[in-house]
Amino acid sequence: MEKPFLLHMITPEKNISPFDANMAFDAGWESVIPYTNVSMEEVQALVQDTIFSRSPSALKRTAIFIGGRDPHLAMDMLDETKKHMVPPFEVPVFADPSGAFTTAAGMVAITEKALKEKFQKDFKGMKIAILGGTGPVGAASAVISAKAGNDVILIGRNLERTEGVVKICNEKYGSKSVRAGVDGDKGTILKDSDIVFNTGAAGIQLMDDDLVASSSNLKICADVNAVPPAGIAGVDVMDNIVEMKNSPSGCFGIGALAIGNIKYKSQHDCLKLMHTSDKPVYLHFEHAFEFAQKDV
Repeated sequence: MEKPFLLHMITPEKNISPFDANMAFDAGWESVIPYTNVSMEEVQALVQDTIFSRSPSALKRTAIFIGGRDPHLAMDMLDETKKHMVPPFEVPVFADPSGAFTTAAGMVAITEKALKEKFQKDFKGMKIAILGGTGPVGAASAVISAKAGNDVILIGRNLERTEGVVKICNEKYGSKSVRAGVDGDKGTILKDSDIVFNTGAAGIQLMDDDLVASSSNLKICADVNAVPPAGIAGVDVMDNIVEMKNSPSGCFGIGALAIGNIKYKSQHDCLKLMHTSDKPVYLHFEHAFEFAQKDV
């Protein structure tokens, strides 16, 4: 009898995400086993219990998913799992805390498509402002964008905290060109921006009509907020590269559902790759972006 496909889901939070569990089943995983409130010190034992309980051939039907809410902790846990593999006892691992990595991947990929379709421009050399940028989607989208060759400013409420996130983006993930900004300077930053990503908390508008009207270089506004009011005025949750009526520059808006559609496909592709791969893979936001580029 063939061994079942087992996905071990690790999170430092109280619960695993039902969204992630549903996605895993839909990608072909037959059983999802949750491990909650997991600390970094517990990762080694969980990994090695996973790999040494099956033969190398059966491990091709085994994988680990890392969730939670902290993207940097998730990346550290991903590194920790890799450290404790003992070839040929090795399994695929995918980190996507709160879906942030695949959400960022989807947002950047659809923006890249919009630039090409509407302005015949590559996703390179753009000035990008990220509102609510200190959260997990903001940090991941900043690194993806900076590594593509763009000038990125993370905007947060607290300069010290924002500078801390920027340091992690540049030093931990090698993005190099991410800079810090604060809400108090938002108007000045946005006036000079080509692209705005809203990655702030749901139900809070971080770019109002006045800010849109005064931003004369805008080409794309992408908003991951699906809860009214819109995070960026003039961007509807359903917008899929739709010209914004309140923009003097002919900016195109991308709403949360259009982003979510690509996010869903990207997460499915990563889970499916673990399910079908003959070799161990270690997946995070950069791999999710590669899939999202194919899915737009």
